Amino acid sequence: MVVVTGGDDSPAATEKPASASLDPADDPSDDPSDDPSDTSDEPAGTDDTGEGSPDTTEDAAETTAPSSGTAAPPGGGSGVIAGIAFDSGGRGDGTFNSITDQGAQRAEAELGVDVQRGESVTGTDRDAVVQALSDSGANPVIGVGFMYSEPVVAAAYEHPGTNYVVLDGFADPAPPNVAFAVFAEHEGSFLVGAAAALKSTSGHVGFIGGQTIQLIQRFEAGFVAGARYINPNIVVEVQYLGAPGDAMAWASPEKAKAIANGWFSAGVDVVYTAAGGSGVGTIDAAVESDAWAIGVDADQYLSASPQQQQHILTSMVKRLDNVTYALIAEQIDGDFRGGVRVFGLAQGALDYTRSGGYLDDVVAVLEQIKADIAAGRIVVPTLP
Repeated sequence: MVVVTGGDDSPAATEKPASASLDPADDPSDDPSDDPSDTSDEPAGTDDTGEGSPDTTEDAAETTAPSSGTAAPPGGGSGVIAGIAFDSGGRGDGTFNSITDQGAQRAEAELGVDVQRGESVTGTDRDAVVQALSDSGANPVIGVGFMYSEPVVAAAYEHPGTNYVVLDGFADPAPPNVAFAVFAEHEGSFLVGAAAALKSTSGHVGFIGGQTIQLIQRFEAGFVAGARYINPNIVVEVQYLGAPGDAMAWASPEKAKAIANGWFSAGVDVVYTAAGGSGVGTIDAAVESDAWAIGVDADQYLSASPQQQQHILTSMVKRLDNVTYALIAEQIDGDFRGGVRVFGLAQGALDYTRSGGYLDDVVAVLEQIKADIAAGRIVVPTLP
């Protein structure tokens, strides 16, 4: 059974989202040859251990609002009901689901929307979750993570009057009432590359990637460029865990740990990893070698042990909360736009974290770099 709940009836979010209004870019990439479908290669929200919500609501009639952004049946003060389809792990997972829900809660409080929430419990029920939200009258319906790409597209064809969003996902073909919100990962990676160079005492840092695909190469390109922006002579080690299509690249923490420990023994003192679940191996290596690890996607400091926290310099985070809020606001304003939508630093969609206070002495430098990227004064490469 698929359960759809309304209102804010789960544990509070771990961090209050910043107040930022986004104006997302229309172009799919700084590199016109880049393939946004690569977003499917670093999975988010694929853990199938989530618990279902005990609350239930009755399904409502399908909305007939046009994809131009006309409001769904009355919901809250705005007249909009937004639907959020969480992936396995649910609202309190501490990663993409939790971050997205922070944006939904902010939309409830500030925009007066009602939010219907559904959750994948088994990992095989995403189609049913999206269908239940569509039938509840929600518009837009937002799927969290690339695993919702195909279920959302299927529902969008069946419900042409409802708008849909996939956060960090992509599918082709897709109808015009689907927006794929993707991220300029190279820009956020530039920030943490600069942080790595600023805190490195050896002038020797490293990057571990998952699969050798364009998506992860954007992380590498930004990190290397950011480190060299600070120190043109810095040495940056680079290694990937698998070839394109190698699913184990995202689930090989021991391999990442061995690479990182080898580098740490050779003088590297900061390693950034963009490799899904493999990244915990880098953190463990940093603990063993008394070095620094940099997290990715969410603030990994918040889910780490006290011992691990002492070695997580920062994380490059995707601000799904700000993007979720902005896309719901577009629906209210009648300004919803489908297609590939790229969100970067200029839209407040990426950032570095300051948990632990390890970057306090360099925040002013990093904030200036962030402002320069957002304003176009620094152009970050998308490929190594």
